[in-house]
Amino acid sequence: MSNSDLCYMPAHEALQLFKTKKLSPVELMQATIDRAEATKETINCLTFTHFDEAMDLARKAEAKYAKGAKTGALEGLPIGIKDESYIKGKPTSHGSLLSKDKISGHTSTGNERIMKAGGIIHARTATPEFCCAGITWSKRWGVSRNPWNPDFTTGGSSGGAGATLSAGTSSIATGSDIGGSIRIPAAACGVVGFKPPYGRNPDEPPFNLDFYCHTGPLARNVKDAIMLQNVMAGPSPLDIATLRPKLRLPLEYKPINGWKIAFSMDLGSFEVDDDVRKNTLAACDVFRSLGATVEEVDLGWGDEVLTSGMAYLEHLFGASLAPLLDDHADDMTSYARAFAEGGNKSKAADFVATLEVAAQMYMTLGPMLEKYDVLICPTNALAAVPAEFDHTKDTLEINGKSVNPSLGWAMTTPFNMVSRCPVLSVPSGRAANGVPTGIQIVGRSYSDADVFRAAMAYETAQGQWYRSAETRPAL
Repeated sequence: MSNSDLCYMPAHEALQLFKTKKLSPVELMQATIDRAEATKETINCLTFTHFDEAMDLARKAEAKYAKGAKTGALEGLPIGIKDESYIKGKPTSHGSLLSKDKISGHTSTGNERIMKAGGIIHARTATPEFCCAGITWSKRWGVSRNPWNPDFTTGGSSGGAGATLSAGTSSIATGSDIGGSIRIPAAACGVVGFKPPYGRNPDEPPFNLDFYCHTGPLARNVKDAIMLQNVMAGPSPLDIATLRPKLRLPLEYKPINGWKIAFSMDLGSFEVDDDVRKNTLAACDVFRSLGATVEEVDLGWGDEVLTSGMAYLEHLFGASLAPLLDDHADDMTSYARAFAEGGNKSKAADFVATLEVAAQMYMTLGPMLEKYDVLICPTNALAAVPAEFDHTKDTLEINGKSVNPSLGWAMTTPFNMVSRCPVLSVPSGRAANGVPTGIQIVGRSYSDADVFRAAMAYETAQGQWYRSAETRPAL
């Protein structure tokens, strides 16, 4: 088996080979590290790396498997962890010059669960500064590039996570999603990304109390995403928003023959690129071939949705960064600075207005999902923007029409607004420039298994990406 085949091996298959002693965690880790070293200059998706420690842990995992000892659900897998959460004794940068490599005194609950399950954190994945953009570049770490076409962005803010998976430099990875930050890079990098419903997975305070905010898994296939989600999910005594009891998702699902699927191409207001449109319609045909009925619906949403979502993010997230302006404005990236300045101007009345819009959105979505099993729509309205794109100064057009340069090219934020709905992004194809596209599968509130059932059926019909050199980036 080639190193490339090892690096792109599905995580659940690697675990089976570990158990049968046909593959060693040491072999997989060494191949992953070699791949990371070979691609770091062109892709630049990792920040801090812990390769020596990871090899030591891989050897310990190898010894466990050799003895037939009890192993964890992720034992021996190289896992990329987004550079925003914490690991005791290690630095977290948040993609910022302001972090000063501060060493954390605690481990975030999600990371603790991954480590207890035997997952090996060999590297941290890149983010835009403070995770506040849909692209991934920063003054601290430079530009992360899409493995499918390095001229384009990985997406963001979990852009390093999406890229490390599509580049074969992690087996699975973590992300967080406050406006699409898991799903945008999942689509742009051709991987699977899950935004759980609010409260399903624990998060760090104070943003665990922000209902737009979710932590979740990214993977190269649906089963691997489920496997990581099952480790991350569950109530935490440190997070009052987490749900009881723990939900454990099955790894196998029944067919979706007879399902009714709602479909919206533009969610009422997004301008959608022709390549995205073509691939989304093809995905609808796949669902029809599986025996599902796919019907186009009108959600009754308009331009107010994205405007309101951006206002909410600015009021809470932007305002959280505003105290940095007095002493550190010159060291901040253009987008983080602009976000903080916007937060300074936001008023409580602006925030309340966003809640009213979200409530009105669900007045149509909620009843619609009582009639349909899931809703599907594109993840990103455009495959990707350029890698160095700066929405504070660059303009953006889709089909010759000007769109909001920040998140007007991503159709994700509306589902942070109706945040109790689980949303899974899966690949739908590639655009003419080689960059992948994706679809979102949206479920009824807290009906996580429904979106995975639909995704598993779709992926089985389509075939998994990354199975051969022809379905991998040419790196």
